[in-house]
Amino acid sequence: MNTFTQTNLTKLSSFLLKKQCVIAIYLLLAIVAGYKQYHHHSYNNYLIFKYVYWHTVDLQNLYSNYPEYFDSNHYGPVFSIFIAPFALLPDGLGTILWNVANVLILLWGIYSLPISLNKRTIIAWICAHEALTALFSFQFNIALTGIILLSFSYLIKKKEIQSAFFIAFGTLVKLYGIVGLAFFFFSKNKLKFIIGCFIAFAVLFALPMVISSPAFVIQSYSDWYHSLAHKNDLNASLTSFQDISLMGIVRRATGNINIPNAPFLLVGLVLFGLPYLRIKQYKHLGFRLMLLASTLIFTVIFSSGSESPTYVIAFAGIAIWFIVQQNPKKGWIIALFIFAFILTSLSPTDIFPRPVKEFIRLYSLKALPCVIIWLTIVYQMMKEDFESYLIADK
Repeated sequence: MNTFTQTNLTKLSSFLLKKQCVIAIYLLLAIVAGYKQYHHHSYNNYLIFKYVYWHTVDLQNLYSNYPEYFDSNHYGPVFSIFIAPFALLPDGLGTILWNVANVLILLWGIYSLPISLNKRTIIAWICAHEALTALFSFQFNIALTGIILLSFSYLIKKKEIQSAFFIAFGTLVKLYGIVGLAFFFFSKNKLKFIIGCFIAFAVLFALPMVISSPAFVIQSYSDWYHSLAHKNDLNASLTSFQDISLMGIVRRATGNINIPNAPFLLVGLVLFGLPYLRIKQYKHLGFRLMLLASTLIFTVIFSSGSESPTYVIAFAGIAIWFIVQQNPKKGWIIALFIFAFILTSLSPTDIFPRPVKEFIRLYSLKALPCVIIWLTIVYQMMKEDFESYLIADK
């Protein structure tokens, strides 16, 4: 390779590692995806979100089926406040700005992490394709990923109130957000954190009453519970676009739809909790980031409601796991990461022939690399000394 080529590659690498470059690319993806889907009349998810606001204002059941859209809402009442600024806009503008808001929250979460700027930027690049997949569906999971990251980062930075807010907000919009409580033991002021959680949950619980009524909001939380319970029963299917999870792999491989979630969740929770026994490792940033990665992946692979766009959450965990690994990275680490990028992130694309894509979907194989990496994370957290992990936070 001649000097001219090396110089150009160095300049390109330097340009791609600029935060401004990443933000510009994410905004471009958000705008293009929103514009394309709107003009192809493919924005049903956005319509569901939009009408959460209008149905709240009109005191209509948030979880019934309505002629304005297909499917039904599965988000908590507080979502009506978050979606309000977009619901008030024309759909063409609202869809684009909704996507923009989601990617900005994701990037806020990524760039809040207590690691070097270059590492944060690499994580953002790794997540970009999975974020694009979610953008085409106008998925809130993009923002939810950022919210989980923010709940972690603020807790690590001893800002317990802010962390508590993001945990409460994520939970009351979509239950996945409750996984932020996994970081509780990293808190330096646990009492402040607990009080902050109580206050945040109380305020956010009541907030939708401003645009509706106390009775309506209380009833809506009850309706939400029944909606989620019903949805969970429907998720277990051998052909649906959901249940892309560990349980889904087993159910579809065996052809037995009646295999329950409970045994998997019980074993998963035990494995997830084992690293907490290594109390002396809590102080090491590498250990904390590995728990963050474990949490993000666990949230998705043990949920029967997981679908392809949900994997923006899990892939953020894979990106963090990969970045945490010591340099030079071992061959099997790189191979496992490439395996995940190809099978998890690229499998819905036209890189794969249609019959192969259908096979991967029918057997929930998008989840497989995430399951393997999650088990790897648990093993590493139980065996390795993270004092030797040098992770710059400047």
